[in-house]
Amino acid sequence: MAKVSPLMIAPPLIFAGFLALAGVGMFTTDSTELRSTLIGKPAPAITETPLGDFPPVTPGAMATGAVTLVNFWASWCPPCHAEHPRLLEMAGQGMPIIGVNFKDAEGPASGYLKEDGNPFGAVAFDPQGRTAIDWGVTAPPETFILDAEGTVLFRFAGPLIGSDYEQRFLPELNKALGQ
Repeated sequence: MAKVSPLMIAPPLIFAGFLALAGVGMFTTDSTELRSTLIGKPAPAITETPLGDFPPVTPGAMATGAVTLVNFWASWCPPCHAEHPRLLEMAGQGMPIIGVNFKDAEGPASGYLKEDGNPFGAVAFDPQGRTAIDWGVTAPPETFILDAEGTVLFRFAGPLIGSDYEQRFLPELNKALGQ
């Protein structure tokens, strides 16, 4: 009987191990949700550079003693336009919202808020997207729920509209508000 070399057995064993790991990974996580490493941690700093003449984000803006939303948006982003009425509605009901305009030009961004209304208590201007990188933002719009001390409770990627808003975002917001 011929002797089998360990080098002949190694590739199939490595491949079988890879398949096992991939199978476990595929079936143990929700692939539709983008997890954030910030959950449960203090919110990263936001640039203090204001957008035009809108109020800037101050160092204590995220630890207000109340649940606060941080919304990353851009004037060139159609989903941001779609969620804008919801943000105006929430701000009108007293929800503190910080806006971070990123990867945008100052003129169109300022014009958009002046024309369509400003739901933000403070607006940061992040044209290079450095603040967005610190927050792990992949694409606008993204909204974060912060607790009263400025700890990140939830990350919502996508516009605050439709059934996704009602089924995923709203329950998390109500939980944060104690409702």
